[in-house]
Amino acid sequence: MLNDVYNTRIIELAGNIPRLGRLAAPDASATAHSKLCGSTVKIDLKMDGSIITDFAHDVKACALGQASSSIMARHVVGSTASELRELREIVRRMLKENGAPPEGKWADIALLEPVRDYKARHASTMLTFDAVVDAIGQIETKSAALTTAQS
Repeated sequence: MLNDVYNTRIIELAGNIPRLGRLAAPDASATAHSKLCGSTVKIDLKMDGSIITDFAHDVKACALGQASSSIMARHVVGSTASELRELREIVRRMLKENGAPPEGKWADIALLEPVRDYKARHASTMLTFDAVVDAIGQIETKSAALTTAQS
């Protein structure tokens, strides 16, 4: 039922999003957009090696996109690139293949589990995860190019 999707905790997360805004000098920026609902998430990322050191985002999304972004912002700094790639796949499987939600510091994502029954809501829920993985890829590509140029 849609009430399970838009529960009190989802609304609380959506209404209290940390790290809003943009970084002055990000290592990469990425935008993810849902054509279906019009939601957009723009993220800025800084990394040191494979560790996220700073994060900011501009979230123009529905409550589900806002809640996902809120969870991401609470835990992204200090996470590794491989952890965040794996997280995106776990969330995708949770929504599309009835996979289990993540555990540990990402356990709040389980609140989004009822979204799996509403395919039209999957894209907005995935925006922040897709944008973060995109930005990580940009940073890794730049780093590899720099390493090659220095060789």
